[in-house]
Amino acid sequence: MKYAILSMLWISYCALHSALITPGVTSFLRRRLGEAFKFYRLSYNLLALTLLVPIFLYADSIRQPPFFTWESALLPVRYLLQATGLILFIAGARQYDMLTFLGLRQISEDVSHNLINSTGKLDASGILGVVRHPFYTAVFPLIWATDLDVTSLISNSILSIYLVTGTILEEKKLVREFGDEYKAYQERVSMLFPMKWILRKLNPGKYR
Repeated sequence: MKYAILSMLWISYCALHSALITPGVTSFLRRRLGEAFKFYRLSYNLLALTLLVPIFLYADSIRQPPFFTWESALLPVRYLLQATGLILFIAGARQYDMLTFLGLRQISEDVSHNLINSTGKLDASGILGVVRHPFYTAVFPLIWATDLDVTSLISNSILSIYLVTGTILEEKKLVREFGDEYKAYQERVSMLFPMKWILRKLNPGKYR
């Protein structure tokens, strides 16, 4: 029962987190809130962080000894995964506008768009030419580079499924907004795993 409760907490969190950023909800709130809508992104982020607290506390309360640990020969793999996640976050932060990501630029400049950069235009430079969603990609190696018990296995699995699902939904919004321009970007750059970038590096004459 305790693991079922944990699963429901994560699923409910993911569903709410996704629903609050859908075009239907944001369009409705934009009409209802008017000028105050510029505070929405910041409020959304604060709510997301606040709702994580009880989930983490409950998960910690039912945690059991791990059935898998990163030890001995596996430690370099763990450090490589952690370094990869950190590098992806740093590289993403260099391309994104963190004030927009946090929701502060929307308040100071009263602007709002789907891309978390200062211009709202597509950018395929830097890490964005390797994967389309570096922040989401970074989460995978970080959450899985931890010792695993049933609690963390459930949490990591649900979060992984949600990240893929949420990314696909976000992609649909970006295709609606940018049309063929974004479809061309999808053709050139992989969504989460940089397979297209790797293929270009291995065979630059064939993959452009």
